[in-house]
Amino acid sequence: MSDFRPQSFSLLPPIVKNLLIINVIVFLLDSSLMGFGINLRQHLALFYPESVFFRPWQYITYMFMHGSFLHLLFNMFMFWMFGYTLENVWGSKRFLFFFLFCGVGAALIHNLAVAYEVWDYRQVEDFARAIRTMNTPTVGASGSVYGILLAFGMMYPNMTVYVYLLFPVKVKYMVCFLALMALFSGFGGTGGNIAHFAHLGGMLFGFILIMYWRKHRRNDFY
Repeated sequence: MSDFRPQSFSLLPPIVKNLLIINVIVFLLDSSLMGFGINLRQHLALFYPESVFFRPWQYITYMFMHGSFLHLLFNMFMFWMFGYTLENVWGSKRFLFFFLFCGVGAALIHNLAVAYEVWDYRQVEDFARAIRTMNTPTVGASGSVYGILLAFGMMYPNMTVYVYLLFPVKVKYMVCFLALMALFSGFGGTGGNIAHFAHLGGMLFGFILIMYWRKHRRNDFY
């Protein structure tokens, strides 16, 4: 069975549209249930495997949870802005696989970073911080979005986008800047509660999958 591709270039192809809807619904559901004392994040956000709250399905479900309206808005805008072109070119099935693959990869890299942090706290016998770190939830589609941004940059490196609708910059430079910022912020311990290594993980797994597709001649990059 061949992959579905839009008959004409669509600004809202099916996977992009449905993922946008799912993310908004989950955010509204999470916000509503919190008012009744039901913590949906405890079940669907990503936790470190040693946490009492960890469940295997969280490697998927955390992508559809967001910490705030601005978090949701930014991720979904970036997802739509760069994602709809990829789905039109790749087809829906491959695009969905890429989104999930980058998201799971981002979660794995993030938990590797958390593992190091927990180990470091244990070395100095700061067990309270180790437990608090293990029980800190991670939410958001940022890992997948960074993977999509990387793919877009590899396909259209010289395309110009407008940062904050004002400053023109080529996509390849924006991708490099975001990757370097995540790298320095991750190792520098800056950026508050932002999961910088998840962003890098999404880019890394996206790059691996794209190179695999290129090697096996399953691509639209040339």
